[in-house]
Order: sequence, then C-alpha cells, then structure tokens
Amino acid sequence: MSDELQIELIDVDKHYGAFHALKAVNLSIRKGQFVALVGPSGCGKSTLLRSLAGLETITAGTLKIAGEVMNAVPPRKRDVAMVFQSYALYPHMRVIDNLTYSMRLKRAPRSQSEAAAKEVAATTGLEKLLDRYPRELSGGQRQRVAMGRAIIRHPKAFLFDEPLSNLDAALRVHMRKEIRSLHDRLGATSVYVTHDQIEAMTMADHIVVMRDGVIEQQGAPLELYDRPSTRFVGGFIGSPAMNFVEAVVAEDRRTLVIEDLGSVPLPGGIMLGAGETVTAGLRPEHLEISAGDGPGLHAKVDFVEFTGAASFVITRGAPGLTVFNVGRTTLRPDEAVRLTIAAENVHLFDRETGRRLGA
Repeated sequence: MSDELQIELIDVDKHYGAFHALKAVNLSIRKGQFVALVGPSGCGKSTLLRSLAGLETITAGTLKIAGEVMNAVPPRKRDVAMVFQSYALYPHMRVIDNLTYSMRLKRAPRSQSEAAAKEVAATTGLEKLLDRYPRELSGGQRQRVAMGRAIIRHPKAFLFDEPLSNLDAALRVHMRKEIRSLHDRLGATSVYVTHDQIEAMTMADHIVVMRDGVIEQQGAPLELYDRPSTRFVGGFIGSPAMNFVEAVVAEDRRTLVIEDLGSVPLPGGIMLGAGETVTAGLRPEHLEISAGDGPGLHAKVDFVEFTGAASFVITRGAPGLTVFNVGRTTLRPDEAVRLTIAAENVHLFDRETGRRLGA
C-alpha cells in the first residue's frame, strides 16, 4: 500500500433541497487501500460513493482523485469504475461483449479488446463463460462479470455499492473473499459501501462509520472494535451487538453499580466521582458465565439460542443482556446466572452525548 493519496474529500457537503445529506465530510484514502463505508440506511454512505463517481454533484467542499479536483468533472472522465448491487449487465450481450463494452466505446481494436477480456476472465474465473449470456449465469458469476467489466478499464479506483446484497449467505462469504483477493492482486484502490459490518470487518483495511451524514469514527477494523469513540459505533461494530446498561459509580470508585443486576469493575485510568451515572457497554463475548456466589451481574435466563458451535444466552429484565458462549450450554429458562467481566473490557460512554469516556 502506498502513502500516496488517491482520493481526498475536504469539507464535502451535499444538500437535496432542505435535506443535508453529507455534512463537512473529510476523508483521505491512500493508493491501494480498501475502505469500507458502513452505517444504517440513510446515513449518507451511498450518497458519498455516488459523489465520488460523479453521479451526484457535491454542494460544497473539494473532491480530489489522484490529486486532481473533480468537483465539476463528469463521471466518464473521472476514471473510476463502479460495481452495482444489481450487476447492471447488458442482457442481450455475451459475457465477452459485456467485458469489452467500454473498450469498444473507445474504438479499441477488436484483437486488443478480446485479449484484454481473456486476461480479465482468467483473473476472475470466467474463462469458460465468455460465450454465455447473463441469463445463463448464476448470481455469483454475474457479479464476477460486473467486476471484470470494471477491472478491464484499469481505473484509478473501484467503487462497490453493496455488491453482495442479492446473494445468499454462503455465496456472500465466498464472494467477499474473491473481491478482497482481486483487490490485493490488482493493487487497486477500493471504496466499498455495505450495511453489513461483518463484511466491513473482514474485508477492509479502513472502516468509515457514518451516521446522519457525518463520519462518526474511522480507523482500522480492530481499532473501532476495541475503542469505539461513541455509543453508536460501539453498538454498530461487533456481532452480536454490544449490551448497554445505565450504571452508577460506587462509593469505593472502583466499581459500577447496575440497578437490579449487581456490579462490574470500573476501568482503570478513568476519573469519575462517586454517584456519577454513565452508560456501560458490555460486549456479549466478554461476559463470562461464572459459578457460585460473588460479585458480578445476577440475572435469570430468558431463553437460549443454539447455533451449533456457540450459544447465545439472553437474560430477563430491562435491559436483558446477551451473552456469547463458546460451545453448548445446559442452561435453561428461569435458571439463575452470575456474569463477570474484566475491567479492561468495560466501555464507558457519557449518558447525554454518547461520547466515550477515558482514553
């Protein structure tokens, strides 16, 4: 991966009438980086991607690709390739014709176009499918054709707009490996929009979490998982989602008391006064089911979900806690459990602002 900046967004705004879709977005993407834009529906991630492609015109700010300002440059001259969720293949064209369409528009010699198509087909595993029509392909094969059509252009950046949403679960896992592998082989710069944080965590070098048109946090996947800067990011990154409980700092200032449940340790290095109220974030995989009496959280099992390799224990009450348990459990509804967690795994957030407390 190069230190050279391939894409820069500087104070980018986008308005649709009175609706403010992007708000002072600042983002730098290095050449060869794989960046995932994630967030709930309506957060602005697709608007940002379409703005990069030139399909949307930004209202204010500066957008650069390979060092050149692109604010007023039409899509066809931005030298980026977009892969859509819907594949967007020409149904009346064979695979080889879909792959070479952009080259034929530029009036490249037929021999050059076909040679390029065969090279891309070898890269994407389409060698035996060049004479087929899209209707004769599976969903995964169609997506590979869409990617091949982008690759053949040798663009400055690949833009992916939720490309795997139409595929079944097993094929999504396979295709995300293929996309990441292609990215690495080509040394490409990729910007990938998804609502699936697992896709983002497993594929990207850098994740950008968006909310209401603003970048809430960005960084390496494990950085966002380990140190979410807000309650929103803590709840969005990680599966199953983080548990949140209201907690009061105890008189000893070493524990947090959670009403009707018990207590958890207060993380070190955080200066809070006795009686202060905070929001504690507890990841399901960090809660442990402990034997016997003692400090911790005391609850009753509401129900258990078995997945085979693991089980999820959900406790009763408000809030109910989700506990990730490796392997199987003999726990049943109404059984009492004691849950413990290490102090370093307790995340604290301001109740009013949702911002992280502590370093």
